Amino acid sequence: MSERTWLITGASRGLGRALTETVLEAGDRVVATARDADALDDLTAKHPERLLTRDLDVTDRDAVFAVTNEIAGETGRIDVLVANAGYGLAGGVEEVTEEEARQQVEVNLFGALWSMQAVLPTMRAQRRGHLLPISSIGGVGAFPNTGLYHATKWGLEGLSESLAQEVEPFGIHVTIVEPGPFRTDWNGGSMVRATPMHAYDDVLGPRRAAMDGSSAFTQPGDPRRAGEAMIRVVDADDPPRRLLLGEFAADLAPKLWAQRIDEAGAWRDVAVGADFPPDER
Repeated sequence: MSERTWLITGASRGLGRALTETVLEAGDRVVATARDADALDDLTAKHPERLLTRDLDVTDRDAVFAVTNEIAGETGRIDVLVANAGYGLAGGVEEVTEEEARQQVEVNLFGALWSMQAVLPTMRAQRRGHLLPISSIGGVGAFPNTGLYHATKWGLEGLSESLAQEVEPFGIHVTIVEPGPFRTDWNGGSMVRATPMHAYDDVLGPRRAAMDGSSAFTQPGDPRRAGEAMIRVVDADDPPRRLLLGEFAADLAPKLWAQRIDEAGAWRDVAVGADFPPDER
């Protein structure tokens, strides 16, 4: 098809940066946003005709709508939104402060919501579009020491599942992207860490040690190959509702689903027993 316009949030580093590079190399146009879009100046110099950058804090709903409307007016269309802006918060559920918890939700969940709301009028008018909210294998399962992060990703999954059914009649696709560990700074400088409580030292000690930042940029996932996978999804005539990325995610998700099916079967009698008996309905 002809050149598409992608809007990618959180594009200054990690998966967002790699996807921006990959889409540009594939010949499409990108509008890349970040809190500090100057970090993309090298790509702008390399692709001056096909890359626009904008400073954007996705927690500012008015700014998200203003920038999106400006982009739609300047480019004439928005074909793909990648709601990628986000970060990790490490800390036990009891350990995180109110401020830490609220900011995690503001960026990871509300930031994606505002971004998707902002592009939908343009996509509905086009009768075409593709939304790629970036979730995580942490939106399928959950691990200790990242409860608030999981809360945002599970919330994004439910939000996106409903949205997919609402916008399908307008020709708009939704694919929830669920990456495993990719070679970025997700576990490094970009991660916020709550102040540990000594009561959880024995319980969370191993997870805290594993999340000390030393594994950043050593993960098995290749961000550029992740970008190529997302392009394949956008190219597909019948794209998936969910896209697992990386071997870790592809192997773990089916195990988690199987465990839930087994548990539901084991407790089915209890579940069914919560209904009125058939003769009382």
